[in-house]
Order: sequence, then structure tokens, then C-alpha cells
Amino acid sequence: MSNLHKALIAAVVSVAAVLPMATTAQAAVKTGVLTCHVSAGVGLIFGSRRNVECEYRSRRGTTEFYNGRIDRVGLDVGVTRNSVIVWNVFEPTRRHGDLSGRYTGATAQATVGVGLGANILVGGGENSIALQPLSVTAQTGLNLAAGVSSLHLTRAKAPARR
Repeated sequence: MSNLHKALIAAVVSVAAVLPMATTAQAAVKTGVLTCHVSAGVGLIFGSRRNVECEYRSRRGTTEFYNGRIDRVGLDVGVTRNSVIVWNVFEPTRRHGDLSGRYTGATAQATVGVGLGANILVGGGENSIALQPLSVTAQTGLNLAAGVSSLHLTRAKAPARR
């Protein structure tokens, strides 16, 4: 079996594993929106790592900042420029908690010039927070990716004004 077939099988299994978690998250409460700016990067065939700077805006109007990285395991070939991912944040109750932690899920992206991708991630404190795409990833470059992604977030101070 070729490595491409193995990567695609891993991606399908990952999607199947994440779907029940996504359904559970729909019963949860939307507490806000997380917008992450993803650094440019190069896919190394079997994975990649990109830094992120994120801003969470709660439905109550408060803002929190996070730094972290996205790690991808699976097929990831190509070069991309900076991109932006926007997620709705769903939590078990209306009371918002810290988003710091690790989130995992399936991912699929294709880019030739301008491309699109989707990332459904579950994690955070006690794996109780779901990040569901509000808009798909918008990025530029040449890239193909399918597999499992993990997002690691750490609380950060507000960035300096420019």
C-alpha cells in the first residue's frame, strides 16, 4: 500500500472519529469566535508545523489573546503563505473558560493560488470545547493536505498597538 493511500485512509478514519464529537458540540453553547492568523510554511510530505496568533471575541464583548501552533500529521505537500482561520467556539455552558490547551481533529485543504480548507477541532479543558469552522481557511500558495491536525493554544497578552 502506498504512503498516499495510508495517508488518505488515516484522514477518513480521523473524520469518522471526529463526527460524533462535532455532533455533541452542536448541543453546547456558542460562547464566541476565535480568529487565528497562521504563519506561512512548507508541507514536509508527512506533516507540518505552523505558528498561530489568535484572538477570541466572546458574545459578551470581551477579547482574549492566544499564541500557539498547528501541527499536521498526514499528507501535507507544498508551500503556503500566511492564512486566517475563523472558528465558532462551543462550550458546555454559557460560562466561558480559558481556551488554553490542545485541540485535535481531521483536516482537508487544497491550494493552487488561492485555496480553501476546513478544520473541526475538539479539545481544551477536559476535551469539552469544540472549534467549528465559521469560515473556511483562506490561504495562498501551492499545497495539498489531508490528515489529523492539532492546535495548541496558550493564553497571551494583548499585542502592542501599531
